[in-house]
Formats: sequence, structure tokens, C-alpha cells
Amino acid sequence: MGLGIARGCLAPSWRVPARVRAAVTTRHIAGASQGPHAGFNLGTRCGDDALAVAWNRGALVRLLALPRGPLWLQQVHGCAVADADRDDLPDEPVADAAVSHRAGVVLAVLTADCLPVLLCADDGSAVGA
Repeated sequence: MGLGIARGCLAPSWRVPARVRAAVTTRHIAGASQGPHAGFNLGTRCGDDALAVAWNRGALVRLLALPRGPLWLQQVHGCAVADADRDDLPDEPVADAAVSHRAGVVLAVLTADCLPVLLCADDGSAVGA
């Protein structure tokens, strides 16, 4: 990952197809979270204030000029993969990864002590996170 996509974010250092965008946020982004979650916390399951997390998630959409909010997951350290192209998905499906073939779909995974894995087809026709 290299620098340059937005302040406080890392951009891929691998060749990304034109129709795919990827970024990793860091702690170096000002956010609404306070206390032990101070800064740009994007997780809803760690005890942070829900309004602060909602503000941070909205700020992420603006910071990266995303076409829509990401599909957020309830990550459980399992092996389930959410099909982000399904119209009947809950707001935050229980899964540790997501895939999509549709343009404009935004995927997100949260990491703390894990490494993010971002994959895409050479032509950008499929992405996974």
C-alpha cells in the first residue's frame, strides 16, 4: 500500500483496474469518536457511541467520494462470504468477507489485528474484501 488516495488513507501499490478503487483508512483521520475509540472508529460492535460511528462512516463516504455507503458486515472470525449483489441482504450481514460483480457497490471490512485482503478480477468485473 502506498500513500496518496486521501489524507490518512493508504492506496494500493498494485495495479488496480480503472473501475475499481481501494483504500485502507488509518488512525490519522480526525473523527467523532471519543475516549478509548478516539478518532475515526468505523466499528459498531466495540462499545463506541453509535452517533459518532455514524458520523465517521458518513465522513468516509465524503472523504473518498464514494458513490454510496459501503456494505458493512458483522464480522465474526468465521468463513461466511456475503454476496453484495443480492437485493435481500440485511443492513449488516454476518460475514467476514463480501464479493460483488456490480459497478458502484462499495465493500468494507474492519481490521484491528488482522490484515485486510482486497481482491479483484484483472478487468475489474468482480471484487472481494
